[in-house]
Amino acid sequence: MLDREGFRPNVGIILLNAQNEVWWGKRVREHSWQFPQGGIKYGETPEQAMYRELEEEIGLRAEHVKIVGRTRDWLRYEVPDHFIKREIRGHYRGQKQIWFLLRMCARDNDVNLRLTDHPEFDAWRWHEYWVPLDVVIEFKRDVYQRALQELSRFLTWPANGHDRRHHGSRYLRQPHPPKPNPEPPGSACGAADAPAAPAVAAVAAVADVAAEPLKKSG
Repeated sequence: MLDREGFRPNVGIILLNAQNEVWWGKRVREHSWQFPQGGIKYGETPEQAMYRELEEEIGLRAEHVKIVGRTRDWLRYEVPDHFIKREIRGHYRGQKQIWFLLRMCARDNDVNLRLTDHPEFDAWRWHEYWVPLDVVIEFKRDVYQRALQELSRFLTWPANGHDRRHHGSRYLRQPHPPKPNPEPPGSACGAADAPAAPAVAAVAAVADVAAEPLKKSG
């Protein structure tokens, strides 16, 4: 499902803990790290797609998070030809994304990377908000920077600056030890959401694309 310019509608997810650290996932059998993301299906709104991808990729449901904010408009990136299936080259250009900033209200051990038979990640960790872009696949770096910058306006930083505690990675086959997850005032699930941009309408198909455009980077 592509738009008229050849971009596939997609959502990206930046998940925060109580210390404003972000959920950072290592792709299965790769050395690259990224945020959860995925395509918007026909008839879905970006918010509906976000909740579906959140559960499919990291095992969290709507009651485990609170929406803090979202990008005002689509952020686009183009995909190099060697990542695109031959049969859709010339039609598919890349992804256009709405990014959501979420606050996690659950415990760390509620994360489940093995909910589906085809997991996207085999390890994860909490990382300070400004993630290192050099470990992100190159063609996504500009969108990551733009999403982090735009969504940082929703954050309230601690008086002593960014929390710089280091967390070990949590692996797909390693049990996650329970960890207290204190909630800052006003961040509990069910609290009123921060003002966000107007919702983007459900996506309608404008081209018939039989194959998934990107399997390893979407």
